[in-house]
Amino acid sequence: MNTLKERILTIIEKNSRIDLSELAVMLGTEEAEIANAMQELENDGVICGYHTMINWDKTGIEKVTALIEVRVTPQRDMGFDNIAERIYKYPEVSTVYLMSGGYDLMVILEGKTLREVAGFVTNKLSTLDTVIGTTTHFILKKYKDHGTIMSRKYEDLREIVTP
Repeated sequence: MNTLKERILTIIEKNSRIDLSELAVMLGTEEAEIANAMQELENDGVICGYHTMINWDKTGIEKVTALIEVRVTPQRDMGFDNIAERIYKYPEVSTVYLMSGGYDLMVILEGKTLREVAGFVTNKLSTLDTVIGTTTHFILKKYKDHGTIMSRKYEDLREIVTP
């Protein structure tokens, strides 16, 4: 991959809404060259999508996020790919990673309630034939997500008065 594309990726990973003209100025090149490079990156599957990060705690909308450790029996000639595909096709599932360590897949899913998420794990995920076991962890608060600080520490801005 050429240096221009690498520099583009580094910048847009942190700010996908950056204007092409601003990106061209930052990288010292023409806007058309930036647009062409980004189109190639999209066509090649390097750029897979653009996302907005939302602090749901500030919206008043109830949303539960869970990280689920999944242990599976890999299938002959398929490894983990087939079971990972079966899992990520569920609309509740937002993320699936193949992991090293004590479990095989990390599944991230969202629901409206703890009961809804637990129901998914019990009724759908745990019943898949190659799933050996699951462990569910609920996210209680996000402090930093994808490099973005979600809520700042409270700072007391009052002036100190001394006698």
